[in-house]
Amino acid sequence: MRTIRVETSAATILLTEAPEPKVRDRQTGEIAKDAVSGEALMTIGVVYIEEGESSLIKVTVPESGVSEGLALGAPVSLPGLVARPWESVFNGQQRHGIAFRAAAVTPASFPATVGATA
Repeated sequence: MRTIRVETSAATILLTEAPEPKVRDRQTGEIAKDAVSGEALMTIGVVYIEEGESSLIKVTVPESGVSEGLALGAPVSLPGLVARPWESVFNGQQRHGIAFRAAAVTPASFPATVGATA
């Protein structure tokens, strides 16, 4: 399925959930791995704010892409953020959504406020 690049330069992204291992199978506790590199994957929760609207989203990042110095409520950067639509059938019910993935999650700074003075 096609991935769609997400332009984040005009957005404020705040960390709402600390990185934790992405679980592939809830029954066995198996951790999800990248299909190409085999690296363990992590999930984070963020609030994505742009043009006065906000969305809570989960983002998958490789374990090596999780930077030190992340703080809950603080702004973060998500280089290489992409969205990928998905759909599946689970217990006879059709499900669908959008999966988000980034190359990394790093600390960022708040954008300058319009009309602010130094």
